Amino acid sequence: MEPETGLITAVELTPGAGPANHEAVIGLGLLADEDRPLDVLGDTAYCTKLARAALTAAGHRLFLKPAPLRPVVPGGLTLDDFAIDTAGNTVVCPRGRTAELRPSSGMHQQRKAVFAAEQCAGCELRKRCTKAKADRIVTIRPHHGLMAEARRQAATDPGWQDTYRRWRPPVERAVAWLVHRGNRRLRYRGSIANNTWLHNRAAALSLRRLINLGLIRTNHTWHLGMATG
Repeated sequence: MEPETGLITAVELTPGAGPANHEAVIGLGLLADEDRPLDVLGDTAYCTKLARAALTAAGHRLFLKPAPLRPVVPGGLTLDDFAIDTAGNTVVCPRGRTAELRPSSGMHQQRKAVFAAEQCAGCELRKRCTKAKADRIVTIRPHHGLMAEARRQAATDPGWQDTYRRWRPPVERAVAWLVHRGNRRLRYRGSIANNTWLHNRAAALSLRRLINLGLIRTNHTWHLGMATG
């Protein structure tokens, strides 16, 4: 949807299970025909590694809210507390100790840094860092830099935060219009019939929105604005 006007520009209803039907995958498909860079907004469901990589490569500016990291120890340190240099293959812990980043055997494109138990001995942060009694292992997954930058931007960039806060309410309002009066429930059996119903509903809501914005026809041309004369 286009948040400035509240118009729904593309929808897709798919089965609810399977990686091919994930919100981020469907979202990429809905944006595939765009011919210019956009500001793309979305919640955490759309902020996946692959979606960010594809949208960034397409030149879009991303305002996708990243999911927070879950620390190994509740309330403890997360991956973002480590200084990770994927190009230089090093990981530096919050206490300044360094470990080499190496490929992880058997795991596609993952890399791991191992902080030996001797390195961590006597560290006052250990209880906040790991539950392991032996080595502390830091696992780095593909597109780590993209996701780390997304979390940093969402947490510290005022421009990003202002844009997200400004446009999220109109999006939420349009979703509320879509599901109003019992329309959160599907009407038919099967995704094909329900996808057709969803397209019809989205088109009707967008037409209503255009009329509310002042849609008129003069001289065989449609315009947005108050009628004159």
